[in-house]
Amino acid sequence: MKLHAITDDRHSVDELAAKIVSIKDTADFIHIRERSKTVCEISELIERLLAAGVDKRKLIINDRVDVALFHNIHRVQLPSHGFSVKCVRHRFPHLKIGKSVHSAEEAVQAAKEGADYVLFGHIFETDSKKGLTGRGTESLWNVKQAVDIPVIAIGGITEKRLPEVKLSAPDGIAVMSGIFSEDRSAEACERLLRLVKGDLYEKAL
Repeated sequence: MKLHAITDDRHSVDELAAKIVSIKDTADFIHIRERSKTVCEISELIERLLAAGVDKRKLIINDRVDVALFHNIHRVQLPSHGFSVKCVRHRFPHLKIGKSVHSAEEAVQAAKEGADYVLFGHIFETDSKKGLTGRGTESLWNVKQAVDIPVIAIGGITEKRLPEVKLSAPDGIAVMSGIFSEDRSAEACERLLRLVKGDLYEKAL
């Protein structure tokens, strides 16, 4: 399983850069999902990260395909309301493309259009979607069975809930507030990684 850390759009560029740098060697992938920031602010953030030694191959740019291309970053995450996978794949075949989906049907469509993976959620109720019931781990299992591409679970996944999520055999989990809303993001990411990787991680220490 892979650990995806997704920014929560609640921090300044300075604060966010510091948090990302602190987890750069822990998280498998880091999604830049800053919807309220300008292109200039996101670009400044990326430049700071690269200057601080963050591996460009770990960065995934949410929605802003233009920003990814400008910085020669090859991974993008397309929201459900954004560009279709087919459109982006046709124009930029070199990109690694993830698609946010909310059902098995949407996942199948994304796979048909050439998505490299899907981000499925929300699994549990979460602060970013207050009042909306989570789709649950059974739905996650159904999505996993419906497609041959990797399925990443997202939404309300905590350290306590992670064992339940793992029973549905996702290829990874994505965590936002559980990492970036924590005062000590590096420690939170480290704890999650131990749970995600399990015995394999312990043997590597």
